[in-house]
Amino acid sequence: MADHLNPRSTPHVTPTPQSRGMAGFAQEHPILWAFLFFSYFSLVYQVLIYTSGMSGTVGIRDSLLMSTLWVVPLLFFPKYSRFIAAMIGLFLWAAALSCLGYWMIYGQDFSQSAIFIIFESNTTESREFIQSYLEYWHVIIYITFSVIAFKIWRLMPPITLPRKTRYSYILLFSLIVSWPFIGTLLQTNNLAQASYHQIHRLEPAAPWNLVVGYIKYRHELTNMEKLLADNKRIRPLQNLNINLDKMPDTLVLVIGESTNRQRMSLYEYPRKTTPRLDALRDEITVFNDVVTPRPYTIEALQQALSFADEKNPDAFFTQPTLLNMMKQAGYEITWITNQQTQTRRNTMLTTLSQMADHQVYLNNNRSQNASQYDGKVIAPFKNALAQSGKKKMIVVHLLGTHRKYDYRYPKSFEKFTNKQGVPEWVSPSDIYEYNSYDNAVAYNDDVLANLIDSVKQHNDNALLVYFSDHGEEVYDSPEKQFTGRNEAAPTEAMYTVPFITWASPKWKANGNAAQWQQYTNRPFTIADFIHTLPDMLGINFEGLDHSRSLVSDAFIARTRWIGNPLDPKSLKAFSHIKKTAVTQSETTYIYPRPNQTTIGEIL
Repeated sequence: MADHLNPRSTPHVTPTPQSRGMAGFAQEHPILWAFLFFSYFSLVYQVLIYTSGMSGTVGIRDSLLMSTLWVVPLLFFPKYSRFIAAMIGLFLWAAALSCLGYWMIYGQDFSQSAIFIIFESNTTESREFIQSYLEYWHVIIYITFSVIAFKIWRLMPPITLPRKTRYSYILLFSLIVSWPFIGTLLQTNNLAQASYHQIHRLEPAAPWNLVVGYIKYRHELTNMEKLLADNKRIRPLQNLNINLDKMPDTLVLVIGESTNRQRMSLYEYPRKTTPRLDALRDEITVFNDVVTPRPYTIEALQQALSFADEKNPDAFFTQPTLLNMMKQAGYEITWITNQQTQTRRNTMLTTLSQMADHQVYLNNNRSQNASQYDGKVIAPFKNALAQSGKKKMIVVHLLGTHRKYDYRYPKSFEKFTNKQGVPEWVSPSDIYEYNSYDNAVAYNDDVLANLIDSVKQHNDNALLVYFSDHGEEVYDSPEKQFTGRNEAAPTEAMYTVPFITWASPKWKANGNAAQWQQYTNRPFTIADFIHTLPDMLGINFEGLDHSRSLVSDAFIARTRWIGNPLDPKSLKAFSHIKKTAVTQSETTYIYPRPNQTTIGEIL
């Protein structure tokens, strides 16, 4: 008995019934307590993100699984387990405080996009912004968070387990942490893909949100800088001529996301999903037969904002882009985006934004599948309108109706909540998602109408053009009941997009916008937008094809190709898809239910 009570004889003290509680639990379950300590630094942050409605449970899951890594060193060196835990804990604590602070100040998940913005801003701007948002209660949160971590560590007992048991746990935890890599490698035999999956799963856990974020930032920055350097070497447009009387002082290009025009009441959808645009019907020009060439953002905009098309997919890299053209025409360009700033997928978009003179990045979340309302674009948009000087172009890139749909609108826009107006083929379990998409369309309508109102109030010589990058299938077809996009099994809803223009009275008097109403039923693809916009503005140059301009008398209706230009055999005529989409039997890509994530969701 004396030996048992002597702490020198054994480091482990069996708790008495009176000592039970947290301390007793820690003594009885030392590995679980160590795991609790390490996961605490990531879990608090991820739970806050989840409970705020910003994202699903994927971050919580990954942070829990990946935090098992830090228990392994304790199992290798049990004699020094508390000291090792303290050293690792200090590192995790610093990383966790950074991410927690970022969330409290900016209301977003920390990511490589945040690192990009930090390095893009100068020290004075960053300090002024943080000071303007820093609150006294932030300090209280920091202290509380730190004290709880310290308390958990103080109760941590030494890990006194047999060697065989410890090594079994080491093997188990190592397998848990590395399974994303191992499983993907076994499945695909692709080392790069396996490595990407591993770091993607590590990222929600401290300190990997900082480490992985920085690695991604450097990688994407290198890619972006190369694209920008290549773009600077491209020869400008030849024989550029400008009709100054037709050029607006303010040009606004609004790019939507995942919006199928067939779900807009502006395009005769039975539900009133676009009441504000409906009310503006006499002021806007609504083009009724516009499609996108690709059902994915990057690929669609590569064609819409450059001379790339189904025959010349590399023209984005070898010829001037739309932004190059507008700068050459004398416009000062501001790019405002609510899309993710810097990701593996969005490097091209960030590169385009860097071609502008000014950038406003609003969405630095780690995942596109996070709550982020487009209403955030209004304030910087008004600021850009108020800037005086030479002619200005403002590009506004919305998140629109991107999945997850119920993350795209505030509670006040939850207008459609029952099965009234829902097609009969939509199953009861899918009605919520169907309604969520319509609610997202309704909020998109409100944002777009607010942008138009802002231009109106500015009383400028202005033109606003809006189109969506692609559509979205949301149980629109009775034969293909799924949501999302799949180029291998196309449906009409994935490609039909809205295309509208609004012109101020001043500009209408000088331009030819009044004539556009006679062109609204022309079959058009946004792949030819780069030929249409300069024609609208009175810009001419060598290589402009008026037969591909939606508003030209020389317009020629041609086959609208959809599919991957890098795989010519995949190209199909959109007219054929319209006729055969509901009879095809290919296997479709099924998007996961909420709280599941795949690479498809970031497209």
